[in-house]
Amino acid sequence: MSVKITQVTTALPRFYKETPEIIPFVEQWLDGQDERLKRKTIKIFEGAGVDRRYSIMDPVEVFTHSSFQERNDIYKREVVPLASKALTDALEKNNWSADQLDYIITVSCTGIMIPSIDAYLINELGLRQDIVRLPVTEMGCVAGISGLIYAEQFLRANPNKRAAVIAVEAPTATFQLEDYSMTNMVSAAIFGDGCACVTLSSHPEDGGVKILGHEMYHFPDATRMMGFDLVNSGLQMVLDKQVPETISGHLPNIIHPFLEKYSLEIKNIDHLVFHPGGKKIVQTVEDLFADLGKNVNETKEVLRKYGNMSSATVLFVLKAFMEKGCEKGSKGLMLSFGPGFTAQRILLEW
Repeated sequence: MSVKITQVTTALPRFYKETPEIIPFVEQWLDGQDERLKRKTIKIFEGAGVDRRYSIMDPVEVFTHSSFQERNDIYKREVVPLASKALTDALEKNNWSADQLDYIITVSCTGIMIPSIDAYLINELGLRQDIVRLPVTEMGCVAGISGLIYAEQFLRANPNKRAAVIAVEAPTATFQLEDYSMTNMVSAAIFGDGCACVTLSSHPEDGGVKILGHEMYHFPDATRMMGFDLVNSGLQMVLDKQVPETISGHLPNIIHPFLEKYSLEIKNIDHLVFHPGGKKIVQTVEDLFADLGKNVNETKEVLRKYGNMSSATVLFVLKAFMEKGCEKGSKGLMLSFGPGFTAQRILLEW
């Protein structure tokens, strides 16, 4: 019995701006600040490798003073329709009815909802009353892969079942208007909002991309490298400038021992399904694999078109590979990094 990924669907908020359209908002926001800070921030936005960012809020709202409650209320209002659309599209593409779903995992770290998003989807879409549900929070960018790992474990233990993992994130709702640190500038420049849904199955008649294995890797003594602080104005980004360097130092230990467990080397991997944490992280990964003839073109394209959508982003990259049609028998490696500090991996076979 194997667990397969059957579909990946996405949904985007209605608001978006190209980078040149955002710069005037940034300039107005920084009016009265040090000129050097303004120049550096604009340079960060222009050099982030992101052409367009989607948002659950109009840009005027993003750059307007509002309380944590007001922003979180917008988050709660906007993320459920995005999740509903992505899941509905996935069910339709699979030709599954809502009552054929056995397990639902919802992933988000950019807002607070109790009950969680999955509870609303159960009622709105008419999912089964006995469906197993798991909301995944506090895992940041890595949680998209975490959700797939949890779904695979459930399905492997329960043959003839089906699952959905929905990652929906709104980093713009966490933007800190009074924070002029480089961490806030960089996160504002690279992040965007979006939603992705992945459906998986342990039904033998369902086709798809096989999950051959997975594993988590936890960096020692690095809990303050990435995450959020909960402050009076909301969720404030924590992002250590040493993240790319730290990833670079650990990457051989993250990749090679994992592949060896399946009698594989990196040369046997045809597709690198990597989370685009930001331009520097993408360049770090690209430099490490360039000599092996590997590229992360799909990762760079997702970053360019949407920005870093936290946990949903690597699922957008996976969708790009599934849509282009990979050769049967070819293998892929999914990889994300997130708070903890952690790296999580999934080995795929088309």
